[in-house]
Amino acid sequence: MTKNWAGNITFSADVRTPRTVPELQELVRLSENVRVLGSGHSFNRIADTTGTLLSVAGLPRIASIDLSDDSVSISAGLRYGEVTAALQDEGRALHNLGSLPHISVAGACATGTHGSGDTNRPLAAAVRAITFVAADGELVTLARGDADFPGSVISLGALGVTVLLQLDTQPSYELSQVVYDGLPVARLGTDFEEIFASAYSVSAFTDWVDPDVMVWRKMHAGTPYEPTWLGARQADGSRHPIKSMPADFATQQHGVVGAWNERLPHFRLEFTPSNGEELQSEYFVPRAAAPQAFEELQRLGERMAPVIQISEVRTIAADEQWLSPSQGRDTVALHFTWIQDEAAVRPVVADLEEALLPLGARPHWGKVFTADAATLRECYPMVPEFVALAGRYDPAGKFRNDYLNTYLPS
Repeated sequence: MTKNWAGNITFSADVRTPRTVPELQELVRLSENVRVLGSGHSFNRIADTTGTLLSVAGLPRIASIDLSDDSVSISAGLRYGEVTAALQDEGRALHNLGSLPHISVAGACATGTHGSGDTNRPLAAAVRAITFVAADGELVTLARGDADFPGSVISLGALGVTVLLQLDTQPSYELSQVVYDGLPVARLGTDFEEIFASAYSVSAFTDWVDPDVMVWRKMHAGTPYEPTWLGARQADGSRHPIKSMPADFATQQHGVVGAWNERLPHFRLEFTPSNGEELQSEYFVPRAAAPQAFEELQRLGERMAPVIQISEVRTIAADEQWLSPSQGRDTVALHFTWIQDEAAVRPVVADLEEALLPLGARPHWGKVFTADAATLRECYPMVPEFVALAGRYDPAGKFRNDYLNTYLPS
């Protein structure tokens, strides 16, 4: 049976991989229930089904760059590393990337993967048009400006099977990455604005017990940087986000200039991520609530210590996708990498939610959380509109599963 990337989910059905769009359309048309499995980087049963489990990775590969309108059209099965390499070859770029270049573009967009940067919106914000196979097997295209578009990209697979995405591109750019050790953890709150405005993309790594924080600054080429900064010092060697792990597969550090697609991710494309070693949770708080959230996390540090591997803090600019974690507000993402022991992790996650949800936190759709449907409706104000949209495109519930029935009941 097929498992997800982390190995904590065994899917209920074998994966079918159609080779053409018409074959995919026929599978959808004839199936009672359908879900799509991307690159398997979710940590809950969002992709599971007892019906037909599909992969779009076998569809004809498309990466068509249009220089006349600054766009690229890509088949849904492509991974970010493949798309970004093709763009870089043509002198084009995307505005933002996630930590791993190995994730599928369609899957990342559908679940709200975001990247980092004070002025950078999440990955789904680059989508200007989406084409999907609807419940009747017909192709539907929605584009920016269409009334239904804001609910169509971060859709959790509830509208149909995505086959094509058109993304905004921009001229290629170069970045350098500098890692700092020893930022005093208290400065995350007192110097929050300065820290996260200091580079195009910034990540801060901590376990909320260690008094020292590691900061990765990804800066435009030519931006000056200091050997000491806010009480931290430039790292004397390459670093992995988890201090005890070897840094062999991390992207180039030490201020060496390189292309955007070789610096924005934390890990190199040629690195194959390990399986079965972690669980993940993530919560998104309004930017103004970040200092208070940091205080709560330090208070819970000893509670998390037995199960946490690392926590990452990033910023995201507001966007308008209905189910986006940063919908309508500038946001701070609080990411947690746990040990691979769900029974031990879930009570800690519940304690985290008790502390963070009153601050306006939104759980990540594709990761481990304990919130119920009523809570999610409070966290994500556009849930009623999205549920109505899904009902119009899929009135019989072909794309629904236990996850959607539990957390986004129709």
